[in-house]
This record gives sequence, C-alpha cells and structure tokens, in this order.
Amino acid sequence: MLRLLELDNVLFLDIETVSAARHFDDLDADWQALWSDKSKWIRERDDLTLSQSYGRAGIYAEFGKIVCISVGYFAQSFGERRFRVTSFYGEDEAQLLQEFADLLNSHFNFSGHVLCAHNGKEFDFPYIARRMLIQGLELPRMLNIAGKKPWEVPHLDTMELWKFGDFKNYTSLKLLAQVFGIPTPKDDIDGSQVGRVYWEELDLERIERYCKKDVVTVAQLVLKFRGEQLLEEDEVVLV
Repeated sequence: MLRLLELDNVLFLDIETVSAARHFDDLDADWQALWSDKSKWIRERDDLTLSQSYGRAGIYAEFGKIVCISVGYFAQSFGERRFRVTSFYGEDEAQLLQEFADLLNSHFNFSGHVLCAHNGKEFDFPYIARRMLIQGLELPRMLNIAGKKPWEVPHLDTMELWKFGDFKNYTSLKLLAQVFGIPTPKDDIDGSQVGRVYWEELDLERIERYCKKDVVTVAQLVLKFRGEQLLEEDEVVLV
C-alpha cells in the first residue's frame, strides 16, 4: 500500500522540544508537586532525584514546549525531483505553532494529504496537538482526529511501518538510517542534547539545523521502504 502513496501529498515533519523551565527549582510549588507525581516512574527506574529527572520534562507536553517544527515535502522542479525543507522555530511557541497550523490549513488540508514522522503517532502529532490546545489555538483538520476511525486518521509513522505489528518494538531513526545506509551527519547533536543546547548555549539555529536533517532522514526512510532511490544532496532544498 505504501507504493500507492502519492509522495507529493505527504508532509514530513519532526519537532524539537525542551522543558518549560530551565531547572526544577525554577518551578513554583504546584508545578513541582505535579512533576513529582509525573516523574515517579522515571525516578524509580533510573534512580534519579527530582532535579535530575526534570531533565526529561521536555518529552511531556504538559511540562515542555516546542522550540522547532521542521517540515519537508516533495515537489517537481522542471521535471526533476526536489525535496524542500523549512522550519518554524523560535522562543514564541504560540507563534510557531500558528504558522505551522496556517501551513496545514492552506496547503495540507485536503483529502489524500498525510502527515509523516518517525514515532509521530506516539510523540510528534499528539505533542503538537496538545501544545496547540494549551496555547489556545484551533486544531487544524489534520490534527483533529477525535472520533475518527484508525483508517481515517491521515498520519503515517515510519516506526510503526517498521514494527510490522510488533508492538513491543522501538527502533530509533538513527538506527534505521544506519541499517538502510542512509547518510546522516556524524558531527551534530542528537535529541538528548537539545535541551542543553537550548538552555546553556541558546543556539536555536543549531537545533533548527538538526531538526531539518531528521526530516530529510524520515523522507529517505520512506523512499527505502518503497524501494526507490535515495535523495541526492542536490535534490534537497533547504529554505
């Protein structure tokens, strides 16, 4: 069925998230108590203190925020394949989410359009939707999936495709890129370092570049799943 997918109808995406506050001690008493409840399992599993566990807060939409959404899509340019990649990023989460919503509402809001991410169904898609609601924004149709049947949800997840029904399996994008021989930069940050780069280095541009590269890798993975040739460097257009 993946071979029947019109690649021009797919919006590939990746998000980068960080904790809402830099340190646990920066939270007020109510938020500290709520984090204590939320992080109990993590702390017991990894033998962490409350302050140490707060380094994981960015993975939860209630305790984190989005600092970058990168998107990519296939397009034809004078008959040649192109993959265009751009980003919405910055300190103002509400603004970047609204800009992303505007893109969905104007260009990816029709039957046959699909959102695609690695582990997107468990992380990216629900995280974006939750943060939009927290910011008081209206959900675009592509993210407003309440009441829809599974086959009506326009979301594609490359990790789910790789599971082949094996629900206990988790495979990182980095590992799949290695397995399939997809070239990826070796001199950049990884997801575990995004919080540090944001809070200590204040380098949003570095985070944005990393996020874009992950979007390209997700698209390359789909091409591999379809038995097609990988994108060449000159076919990727960074905007």
